[in-house]
Amino acid sequence: MADESVGGVAELYLGNLLYALERCALSLDQDGKALDAAFYRGIGRKLADARGRAQGAAIGSSSEPGPSP
Repeated sequence: MADESVGGVAELYLGNLLYALERCALSLDQDGKALDAAFYRGIGRKLADARGRAQGAAIGSSSEPGPSP
């Protein structure tokens, strides 16, 4: 693995991490712990949003011209 930083590993396994966070949240919901479930969903949302921003930045900085509006 070229980038063994926390961020690099998290990026590599982001889908798995988001799935696990949602499973955790579902379990907490079933246990009647809605506030705890919301906390873990919030973490997942932050990770997914950060990934979206990173992808948007990578696309925006590409040397190829994009479609014209």
